[in-house]
Amino acid sequence: MPSSITTIGFDADDTLWQNEQFFRSSEMHFTDLLSAHVEVAGLSERLLAIEKRNLDVYGFGIKGFTLSLIETAVEVTEGQVPASVIAEILAAGREMLRHPVETLPHVQETLEQLADQYRLVLITKGDLFDQERKLAQSGLGDFFDAVEIVSNKDRETYARIFSRHGDGAERAMMIGNSLKSDVVPAIEAGSWGVFVPHELTWVLEHVDAPVAEPRFREIRHLGELVPLLVEID
Repeated sequence: MPSSITTIGFDADDTLWQNEQFFRSSEMHFTDLLSAHVEVAGLSERLLAIEKRNLDVYGFGIKGFTLSLIETAVEVTEGQVPASVIAEILAAGREMLRHPVETLPHVQETLEQLADQYRLVLITKGDLFDQERKLAQSGLGDFFDAVEIVSNKDRETYARIFSRHGDGAERAMMIGNSLKSDVVPAIEAGSWGVFVPHELTWVLEHVDAPVAEPRFREIRHLGELVPLLVEID
């Protein structure tokens, strides 16, 4: 294994376990609920705009998403949305918070191979309670030397975390499905950034891949991570 890299950070949602698919199914249910009250054309765009507007207030995660659904329902119906619809939206949010964790392919065996040779750090953003719940249910917690649940992922976040839990960003690698949150800012901090695409990555996490950066890599799934580390060495 490459001696230059001592710490590896992993994103959680849609990198280690499924996440976005539950948001998509809840949004479809939301559209069905409102179809009897408003024209649903353009509803997704209205929801996305409200989610974006609310990020600084609610942050990332299911609770903020549920509040944005309610706010969208109120706005598009001009305050006429029935209480029964609000109740169903809240019930859908609670169901998301109770949904079993589904780990993605190659996660378990990859972490097993890396845990004895690197410091592994889980770096995720979102609701504290929900992220802790998912980590506990995943059975992956023992592989990680540290867990950081943050409100935002930027250059300063990665510099701070990799200094705290490793030998600095220059000797670290960050793995994730979001170019915007997991890869680009980690590279800006000085680390390697490895992009693992997921077919349902949220649109607000889309940016261009930093293909000209020498520390950028892309793999199809986590099963290709160990060979990549050998190649870098």
